[in-house]
Amino acid sequence: MQIKDRKKVYDGYFKMYELTVEQDGHTFKREQFDRGTAVAALVHDTEKDSFILTRQFRVGSESDLVEVVAGMIDAGENPEDSIKREIEEEIGYHVDQLEHLYTFYSSPGGTTEKVLLYFAEVSQQPSDGGGKADEHEKIEIVAFSEKEFLALETPDAKTIIAQLWLKLWQKR
Repeated sequence: MQIKDRKKVYDGYFKMYELTVEQDGHTFKREQFDRGTAVAALVHDTEKDSFILTRQFRVGSESDLVEVVAGMIDAGENPEDSIKREIEEEIGYHVDQLEHLYTFYSSPGGTTEKVLLYFAEVSQQPSDGGGKADEHEKIEIVAFSEKEFLALETPDAKTIIAQLWLKLWQKR
């Protein structure tokens, strides 16, 4: 498949493109949702030995989701600074240690979104978190023991990947 043309058809909070593609002598159109690059982290409070997640309303699922800390990389920002900023904004912690786990596409059939998933160790919570009011974020902090986190049933892919990583990590 080869992209022959790209036309921006929507430029709002998100962007949408119409692509003209060619494959095996056939030309056809496809839509592409340009979501950008996201960061996410499974956050472990080493002092309380708990995993810190968030609960917030998500437009895509039209429901509240319990999920690992996540957000978009701002223009000119590197991924590590971005996830540290998101952790501070959403749950109020400073990061002690950060380890990159995986980079994956959330839904490559129609969106550009790539997610960089991290494991973050924290020990101090100097602020309350809760998100940024000017971004209309209303984030609840949720703490889980390891057993509770691994038993959490969630439809959120990045959180499921974090659970699977933790299960694999335990077997080392």
